[in-house]
Amino acid sequence: MEKAININRPSSSDGMSRIDGRLKVTGAAKYSAEYAVEGLTYGVLAGSTIAKGTITALDTKAAERAPGVLAVVTYLNAPKVPGFQPDQKGIRAQLKVFNDDKIFYNGQPIALVIADTYERALYGASLVKATYNKEEHQTSLTDNFGKGFPPRGDGLYKRGTEDAWKSAPIKLEQEYIVPTNTHNPMELHAIIARWDADDKITVWDKTQGVKATQRDISQLFKVPLENVQVNSRFVGGAFGSALRTWPHEIVAILGAKAVKKPVKLVLSRADMFTSVGYRPHTWQKIGIGATADGKLTGITHQAYGQTSPYENFTEGAVNVSQSLYACPNVNTKYNLVALNLGTPTWMRGPGEATGSFALESALDELSYALNIDPIEIRIRNYAETDPENGKPFSSKHLKEAYQLGADSIGWSNRKQQPASVKKDGWFVGYGIGCGMFGAYRSGAVIKATLKADGTLHLQSAVSDIGPGTGTAMVLIAAEQLGIPADKISFENGASDLPQAPTQGGSATTASVGSAVYKACADLKTEFQKLTGNNTNDKPDYAQILKQHNLPSVEVTSKSDGGEGRDKYSMNSWSVHFVKVLVNALTGVVKIDKVTSVADCGTIISPKTARSQIVGGAIGGIGMALMEEAIIDHRYGRYINNNYADYHVPVNADIPQIDALFVNKPDPILNPMGSKGMAEIALVGMAAAVANAVYNATGKRVRELPITPDKVIG
Repeated sequence: MEKAININRPSSSDGMSRIDGRLKVTGAAKYSAEYAVEGLTYGVLAGSTIAKGTITALDTKAAERAPGVLAVVTYLNAPKVPGFQPDQKGIRAQLKVFNDDKIFYNGQPIALVIADTYERALYGASLVKATYNKEEHQTSLTDNFGKGFPPRGDGLYKRGTEDAWKSAPIKLEQEYIVPTNTHNPMELHAIIARWDADDKITVWDKTQGVKATQRDISQLFKVPLENVQVNSRFVGGAFGSALRTWPHEIVAILGAKAVKKPVKLVLSRADMFTSVGYRPHTWQKIGIGATADGKLTGITHQAYGQTSPYENFTEGAVNVSQSLYACPNVNTKYNLVALNLGTPTWMRGPGEATGSFALESALDELSYALNIDPIEIRIRNYAETDPENGKPFSSKHLKEAYQLGADSIGWSNRKQQPASVKKDGWFVGYGIGCGMFGAYRSGAVIKATLKADGTLHLQSAVSDIGPGTGTAMVLIAAEQLGIPADKISFENGASDLPQAPTQGGSATTASVGSAVYKACADLKTEFQKLTGNNTNDKPDYAQILKQHNLPSVEVTSKSDGGEGRDKYSMNSWSVHFVKVLVNALTGVVKIDKVTSVADCGTIISPKTARSQIVGGAIGGIGMALMEEAIIDHRYGRYINNNYADYHVPVNADIPQIDALFVNKPDPILNPMGSKGMAEIALVGMAAAVANAVYNATGKRVRELPITPDKVIG
């Protein structure tokens, strides 16, 4: 086995630091709300106080008369959005904000107050009063299973015999619940919108895809695509919340049109719970059966997830059961329940993070019923080819990941009998959870300019939501051209730069990196033309340019989505190991050690790769132990919509995390041999924690989060 990368404590030997690190820690990096735009005004949203009904009256007079208020925009006076009209094609279903008097959820925007200062806008928004014709609302998933419906077709998948688990020698059936989780990045969603002409718009926006946002604005407002400029140079975390254009972005553009001045709109922390999606509350039931020697014979996985009244949001909560393990008989069913809440959205490890909690918990339960080590039962059901279609994997080294993680966590110290190890008043337990996520590659374009001073400038529209995209691109170019990394710059995050996909689905390095790789090859070709193909392995590009009296050589290179999907299944893989301590008296769970191992191809940027794995592991710990958005169903209103009451992990909750990488290239997906890692960093972690808690205490918690009352109850 090739030597794995173990990135635990970063050191100088781990490679290059982030190219944008100094900008971020010194405050020089500008985020979307921080641009100084001439004539800037400030907007604040007023939201509905009911969850369903219609507005019968809106009293905005007090707000309009308040000091500094320039306008109060509502459905009664807002400029029309052409893309909201019924005959428009190509526009995705969404909340038609400020289009009519209908209310679909508590907190839905009903007014935008614009003033000359933020404080005055905030005060003005508090003065907006509405009366409603209130209708009966529904916000409880479990109370509305009877209203469930398949998102498309019949929502069914079947391989082999349906419900085959029921006839297995060893079998179990259990329910697993993941509550609503909200993204809650530190940076609030924000947009500055400015109309430069009747058909020309510039926005500074928090978005994971400037090209996608450009397209949405163009379609919604019927403005030529080239007349929409979207800027998103830095993003302070998104995790999926900025993967689409949300109502507040449309409202800000409407507000700017109404007052004929630029408008800045920054969501409040409470707005973040209602305005930019969330991981949907999902109920799952798994039936799983095996032979006496631990070979799976059948899996049945059912799930109900929530969506909004006006839009069907779907995610692959049951998909992980279809392909993670070799099992001849699998059937799944996925239903949606429309509730009076805003639309959910993709949240890190979308679908798979939810589904893996159920599947990996159920497999752990089966391992105890069989008295087989949890790693061993996974190895006995290891899928050498894709169980769904029989295709070979482009690469898979998950068995090696098992061994690396087991050695690191000290799995040999684990006892098979739950609640059998106690030290200083704390039960000790170990758990494992596996993850998978598709490995994707999209088309992208890079403009590369190599100058006579020896510097290389790369340009791409891609957003960077924090994983260190620019750093990875610089490292790819440095390796391919032999140019020192400190002489390479990367410009990104603007829609007038070359085409790039939205940053999501762990596909950016594979996609944009392939375009960088292609640009480097094209630059080499151009220099070979200059020298008559006489360049050596490490040519002096600057000297060659000076010899030919050229200031620079420039190429614009396109990489397509790659080939091989017709012949191979492409995935990234992970395995998470957790050691927990559980207080025998209080039920408090303390994470003692975490080892996360990723099988995601070649590691291009070790330091930022470690950050991805550590960040995902922390997110999974939060999902397991703390995170839960709670609704008062009487009003359909979130009651813990703040950082004080919606708990997320802090430094005191997290031990040192070992981040390990198999680090073997994928020969198919892209020329660098890399695959995505952001999603698999979280997928499977919640189950690993739950399984460790069971091993420590003998208490199986199947409803997240795992709070002390559930452990000792």
